[in-house]
Amino acid sequence: MRRLVLGAAAVIVVGGAAVIGGYFALNRINPDPGTAPVLAGAPKDAPVLVRGRYLTLAADCVACHTVRGGKPFAGGLSFALPFGTLYAPNITADPATGIGKWTDDEFVRAMHDGVRNDGKILYPAFPYTSYTQLSRDDILAIKAYLFSLPAVSQPNREPELWFPFNQRWAMGFWKALFFHNQRFKPDPAKSVQWNTGYYMAFGLEHCGECHTPRNIGFAVESGNEMAGEVIEGWRAPNLTPDPAHGLGAWSDDQIADYLMRGHADGRGSAAGPMGEAVEHSLQYMDRRDMDALVTYLRNMPPREGNDPVSIDAKPAAAMAATAMAPARATPPDQRRGMKLFAEACASCHQWNGIGQQVHYASLLGLRSVNDPHGANVVEMILEGVDIHVQGNAVFMPSFARAYSDVEIAAMANFVIEQYGDKKGLVTPGDVAARRIRSE
Repeated sequence: MRRLVLGAAAVIVVGGAAVIGGYFALNRINPDPGTAPVLAGAPKDAPVLVRGRYLTLAADCVACHTVRGGKPFAGGLSFALPFGTLYAPNITADPATGIGKWTDDEFVRAMHDGVRNDGKILYPAFPYTSYTQLSRDDILAIKAYLFSLPAVSQPNREPELWFPFNQRWAMGFWKALFFHNQRFKPDPAKSVQWNTGYYMAFGLEHCGECHTPRNIGFAVESGNEMAGEVIEGWRAPNLTPDPAHGLGAWSDDQIADYLMRGHADGRGSAAGPMGEAVEHSLQYMDRRDMDALVTYLRNMPPREGNDPVSIDAKPAAAMAATAMAPARATPPDQRRGMKLFAEACASCHQWNGIGQQVHYASLLGLRSVNDPHGANVVEMILEGVDIHVQGNAVFMPSFARAYSDVEIAAMANFVIEQYGDKKGLVTPGDVAARRIRSE
């Protein structure tokens, strides 16, 4: 956190010396309307609202612009950042509190350039840094679909940011340094499927916003795309074809299953922000478009990433256990964690990690249980899982109120040792910090 805060502050200072560049970043317009590959789920000859609905699902707008239990697209969802909190705005067609008065050009400018209809710069928590790739036609189809939905009157909340981050004009400096206002251009040397996958990955689905490491200015790290990052406490894993730390050992079907069903046998189950992406977006994609995305991920440069995680798919302790009982004497430092696992977790996940009732309960081969720092293990214990995918409800209760920081740390470390065959490094302080963030 300190690195990010100091880095962002440094960007403001450096940007101050680039005031002219910042001025042009505020005012530049790239008139290129862009071209887009033909998506199987949004053919060019489909009615605009049909295309708009599919593209809106692909862009996962509802996940960020809807509070759980609230009206769709009415905003209010909070984003806790190292320098304060942002709140997603209302993007329904309400003329007073939403975007009902926005013109086509104003909507396109927000998506392409990150500028609101009043001329103020949007914070890049709104991923216009990815949506800038989209064609004007695709953007206007999204607008048409949003405007076809019920308008919701719900006032927006102002950001709660520290100085100088609460100065929107300063974002002009950030844009001058890090933002590239450009449309997708197909690579003639690549296949149609590869180009479609690129458009999905870096435009519509904006995967790189979560899965790419951030630099000192909190911008995505060029040259390290999809190598994994920690975002809002959750570890977004490496999506490159690196065989040890990325998706290189996964089959095409396993990648597609994970993206569309939130689970791939022996590989992982989606939760947290990724679970939301599956629930609100990826499960609705046409399989042909998903195959294109898989093709692109398969052909990226393999990267090890920062703080890589190695997978042990056959951990000794789990392999020797049965569904009903562990097979080894518990080391003294693991007894508390084992006891807690027995009372809270074993009935669903089982001692051998195979899981019962639903495949989502399997713990074997998951990157989350192979991460010694246990970021996602702790987050799942604290927050639970509650997603609906392909007609199935995937549920794990939250244990945040049931156990102390010390107990959750012990439980997480036991899981890491039992199912990842690694020494767990989770501390009560780690749990406390994640508990504050999740609340």
